Amino acid sequence: MAETIWNGTAVAYHFIMDHLVIINIFLSLVIIFFQRRSPQTVWTWLLILYFIPILGFVLYLMIGQDFHKSRMFKAKEIEGELKYAVRRQEERIYRKRLRLANPEMRRFENLILYNLEVGQAVLTDNNDVRIYADGKEKFRALIDEMKQAKCYIHLQYYIIRNDELWQKIEPLLIQKAKEGVEVRILFDSMGCRTMHNRDWNRLECAGIQVAEFFPALLGQFQLRMNYRNHRKIVVIDGRIGFVGGFNVGREYLGKNKKFGYWRDTHLCIEGAAVTSLAVRFVLDWNYAAKENLFLQDNLFEIPTYTRNGRDPVQIISSGPDSQTKTIHDNYLRLIHSAKKHVYIQTPYLIPDDSILDALMIASRSGVDVRIMVPCKPDHPFVYWATYSYLGELVQAGAKCYVYNNGFLHAKTLSVDGMVACVGTANMDIRSFGLNFEVNAVIYSERTVQRLERIFETDMTKCTHVTRKVYDQRGFVIRMKEQFSRLLSPLL
Repeated sequence: MAETIWNGTAVAYHFIMDHLVIINIFLSLVIIFFQRRSPQTVWTWLLILYFIPILGFVLYLMIGQDFHKSRMFKAKEIEGELKYAVRRQEERIYRKRLRLANPEMRRFENLILYNLEVGQAVLTDNNDVRIYADGKEKFRALIDEMKQAKCYIHLQYYIIRNDELWQKIEPLLIQKAKEGVEVRILFDSMGCRTMHNRDWNRLECAGIQVAEFFPALLGQFQLRMNYRNHRKIVVIDGRIGFVGGFNVGREYLGKNKKFGYWRDTHLCIEGAAVTSLAVRFVLDWNYAAKENLFLQDNLFEIPTYTRNGRDPVQIISSGPDSQTKTIHDNYLRLIHSAKKHVYIQTPYLIPDDSILDALMIASRSGVDVRIMVPCKPDHPFVYWATYSYLGELVQAGAKCYVYNNGFLHAKTLSVDGMVACVGTANMDIRSFGLNFEVNAVIYSERTVQRLERIFETDMTKCTHVTRKVYDQRGFVIRMKEQFSRLLSPLL
């Protein structure tokens, strides 16, 4: 029996090797003609297939499939209501009836209209936005808000680790479930791979509902590992919403020696924009849990707000469930609209050609472009590709900074102290099209200038990468940059 299996394997091996060229051509045709993607990405995959035959196509199946425009996520039950709200606000814009506190904000009306048309992102103007740049403060606020929950807690994170931070949160969630609060946890299969089934089973036994996004096949085999739900959303009673860069783990409290202090940006929103976060969570939950939460009217009741905020906010999202790259297009539009300055903080800087050109044009046109990235990598190839693009922007006149006080994970873009886009999306190709992301666009001088003051404080903890500093990098670093940049369409 063993000899028969061995002979069969040998025959299959020789057949593959004898017909390797034909098989490679066939697989190449699949990559080129069966899915629409950028030429750079196609050429990268063809090179991988050429240098790593057969195995390259296995990698393509695991991380290269294109799920765009697959219409996986639908909101039929609320589509009519959303369209009505969107059309009503569009009419106000066209008739010049949209009221913004600062008349200068009217130059961003086209961006507001774009988000309405493309993402059905209604602008709400009664929001109070709090900013958390420190993990301990953010999670202290989150726990305090969850303690006050009366109806439901919806919690969605890309990464959840079963460490001391989660061990503070889990008992609270179990207690709230015992009190009759509906608790739902949506987690990404790849991001939460260190959690075990027994951890989720323990929560379910306590009355907490759990759903897994893109679960692995056959244990750990992840066919769709390239498409991750990178969103971090918490909605409590429709009253309070959290969105931003922090995941759940000890490193986000600055307790990991490798990274040191963790510098991130997270928003706590109270106001009507929370309803948009609630809808975004439910869309993802319905897909993962095969459930229709839109039939539960209590999840979308308008609560009483204790703070009378005045920040106009739109919640936008993008990913393989989107027909357009909404967050990417917001970044692009904001950069082009800048008259004075653009401030960007991102852990990964791998822009596509349109974003890179926009930043270089802005810098060469006299706009003060400032970009801040971390001083240490959590993904080496991504880090060196980032440094490559950073050098190109330095040559164009942008002011680039490397954050030295730990690890910088914030994802913020602000323009002229007036508008900011903050959330889960990095300034990279993966966040623009492959990951499921969510951001808040804030049209408020008060809040945006607070973000910019935080940026300026961070600058005091940075190394300014001048042309001279960049040109002094060694041969090995140059090689790392060039090799990593070749892989940038896949990073």
